[in-house]
Amino acid sequence: MQVEYSGDIMTLNMGPQHPSTHGVLRLELKTDGEIVADAIPHIGYLHRCFEKHAENLDYAGVIPFTDRMDYCAAMNMELGYVLTVEKLMGIEVNSRVRCLRIIMAELDRIASHLIAAGTYGNDIGSFTPFMWCFRDRETILDFFEETCGARLLYNYNWIGGLMYDIKPGFEKRLIEFIEYFEPQVDNLNKLLSDNYIFIRRTATVGILPPDTAISYGVTGPNLRGSGVKFDVRKDEPYLGYEEYDFEIPVGMGEYGPVGSCWDRYMVRIREVKESCKIIRQAVARLTPGDVREAIPKRIKPPVGEVYMRTECPRGELGYYIVSDGSPKPYRVKVKSPCFTVMSAFREASRGMMIADIIAILGSFDIVLGEIDR
Repeated sequence: MQVEYSGDIMTLNMGPQHPSTHGVLRLELKTDGEIVADAIPHIGYLHRCFEKHAENLDYAGVIPFTDRMDYCAAMNMELGYVLTVEKLMGIEVNSRVRCLRIIMAELDRIASHLIAAGTYGNDIGSFTPFMWCFRDRETILDFFEETCGARLLYNYNWIGGLMYDIKPGFEKRLIEFIEYFEPQVDNLNKLLSDNYIFIRRTATVGILPPDTAISYGVTGPNLRGSGVKFDVRKDEPYLGYEEYDFEIPVGMGEYGPVGSCWDRYMVRIREVKESCKIIRQAVARLTPGDVREAIPKRIKPPVGEVYMRTECPRGELGYYIVSDGSPKPYRVKVKSPCFTVMSAFREASRGMMIADIIAILGSFDIVLGEIDR
């Protein structure tokens, strides 16, 4: 959007220590009074050389490093990498492993969206939703800790299987949690999603029209918030997602133009309900089996290259791996949904108020560990 300004332009730095940038991100704001003429994101403060590290580790040794990219959705980060290596090696896992991977991925999606919703409410000025979301997220982390011993960085998905099977009674307690949790989503909607002040702060701000979102390569909830019904789990299914019954929520512009901050936020809230549906189905499909039966004694893929994409909480995650036949990858490249959506940040921010920048950035739900890698 092109905006004409008559006043003097001032440059302000928001970040990289600003609490509302959710990480070490610096936003260079060109302001005309309270109006933002341009907002230029500067990244690279958290660069950890993941892709170079991967060239110097064996295939299994890369998995813990994938956890540290999007540390709010580590289960999904490692799952994408593991599926890519399995595709390269032609490994087929059994039904139990597939179901458990789906359960853990969807639990992680719920936990990630709870962080997004809770911190977003906090950014806008509502503190109670933050406490509610983190209360329920703690229970999900309890399930992860019980299963693999970790609450944030898991190394749970292994090439050809899983680190551990679930403990006895896990399924029963998980369903009990889902039955408790689903009404809590409705309570969150009453408290935050349908709040008049929250709607006024978000429903007409940061508009990303469908054609603009597509042209910038935006994926995940940010793309679906613009009304585009695309989800890798449906359009290019993996792990048997095509056999599950669930809907793909999209932004509908209930309170303003389609593609607003409110639409992006609301897509995540509705996805939480759909993840609960998927978990119920996956638990019902669990069959006995050895979660390590397909793990190869030696992980040494044939010479070749492979690309695999999965639907993470923040969008489409892609891994491109080149093998030269050795026990270490010749090349690993990651397509980051957070890096992609930040390219559209300037487009969504021009002409907004300075206070709206916080609402726009929070609605994108970025994690800097994934952007910088």
